[in-house]
Amino acid sequence: MKKLTIVLSGALFLYVCAAAQTSPPGAPQANTKLESGPVIEMVFVKGGTFIMGCTQEQGSDCEDNENPAHPVTLNDFYIGRYEVTQKQWREIMGTDIRRQRDSINEQFPLYGLGDNYPMYYVSWYEAQDFIEKLNEKTGKNYRLPTEAEWEYAARGGGQSRGYKYSGSNTLEEVAWYHENSGESGGKSNPVTHPVGTKKANELDIYDMNGNVWEWVSDMYGDYSREPQNNPGGPGTGWLYVLRGGSWLYNARLERVSLRGSSAANGCGGHIGFRLALGK
Repeated sequence: MKKLTIVLSGALFLYVCAAAQTSPPGAPQANTKLESGPVIEMVFVKGGTFIMGCTQEQGSDCEDNENPAHPVTLNDFYIGRYEVTQKQWREIMGTDIRRQRDSINEQFPLYGLGDNYPMYYVSWYEAQDFIEKLNEKTGKNYRLPTEAEWEYAARGGGQSRGYKYSGSNTLEEVAWYHENSGESGGKSNPVTHPVGTKKANELDIYDMNGNVWEWVSDMYGDYSREPQNNPGGPGTGWLYVLRGGSWLYNARLERVSLRGSSAANGCGGHIGFRLALGK
């Protein structure tokens, strides 16, 4: 069976970041105002049942690892309206995107710099470290979304209109991707862009396709065709799931059902994350 390992196939843009693993808990909470910064905006997602994986609107673009499509039922949860920004990272971790890049190789490029740009060059372990420190600071229980929660939210939850991408059948409307993320909105020198500058999806969530790949909590594994309740991925493995595509890829690699994967210590200029809350 063909499996799509998006990040590993782009070896030029995948590096190793060293960090310690943590285990995030989960419970629903309200928005959080950081001491010196903006609210971490969370969107409530009413639970429900949906078909996860290669559904009809994806056409012939599906990869083998998006099959079989299968019913999934989820409880209520919250998910970040935006990807975690460079300002939020700096407030919690005390470092900035340059130091994060320099910890890998100071010669590597920066792909967008500014408070409202998404954070990148972040491994799965480092995302967990951020979450642990954020929870200590706020007294809340943020975590990464599960893969199923991520896809349900990207599809618009119970308000889904069945789009191929998150919020539209026209990718240009909702995503920064290879065709529009460069100079003058074209392909030349593509980079990240400030969060929330494209159209939101049905749940008023932004950038769930394009900008940066987003870590989820699940280890990577094959789908089952059996119905599932609140799945959390396999219990063993060495790859973790990435979702949403990035500024680096074309439209076929930006769909709501697309699955990427990487080792937990992998990072790159196109990998970030968003937060979730809820059991």
